[in-house]
Amino acid sequence: MQKVIVFTGAGISAESGLQTFRDQNGLWQGYRVEDVATPSAFKKNPELVLDFYNQRRRNVKEAQPNAAHVALAALEQRIEVEIITQNIDDLHERAGSSKVLHLHGEIFKMRSALREDLVYPIYNDILVGDLAEDGAQLRPHIVWFEEPVPLFEQAIQQVQDADAFVVIGTSLVVYPAASILNYLPPFMPVYVLDKKVPKISRERVTYIEQSATEGINELIRMLLPA
Repeated sequence: MQKVIVFTGAGISAESGLQTFRDQNGLWQGYRVEDVATPSAFKKNPELVLDFYNQRRRNVKEAQPNAAHVALAALEQRIEVEIITQNIDDLHERAGSSKVLHLHGEIFKMRSALREDLVYPIYNDILVGDLAEDGAQLRPHIVWFEEPVPLFEQAIQQVQDADAFVVIGTSLVVYPAASILNYLPPFMPVYVLDKKVPKISRERVTYIEQSATEGINELIRMLLPA
């Protein structure tokens, strides 16, 4: 096995203390998606939306990569590893992974509300009145609900020539990201690591029903050549 694509979701970051919005005690509890994660919400109440993501940014700064992040980064020393993540945090990068594609954006970036190509780093808060160079309000560089996923085509290309596809910590219910499985070559082996494994209707699927940190070593033994 030469090249592995690892598709990660909120479950891998939850073990670093970053709550998932679909869990009972998720970070979006008390917030409706429509109020904090849509273009119309930002237009209606930009201060609320900015405050919400400013808090997410603080949470990510306090979090640390866990054993699963670290193990995936170390795996790069043995085989080619490319990570496609739905997460907006930078824990994969901080653990040492060098090839990470963020489908849903990055919490430590901001952009013009009018031009997607005007992107800047941000490590503190974005405030109402903070403007991009085109004069537009700055917003989080996050893909909100009702918005297209601009890097999805790139992700599809990446999976075409891999030897295996790994799913870690995602329920595979957020689309279009979850539909990436439809673009895998027919007989590519798939490995799923999750406490609540989502069932996948295809051949050659191996399930490891554990948390990311508990099952990561077993997964890596399966991936590495004997």
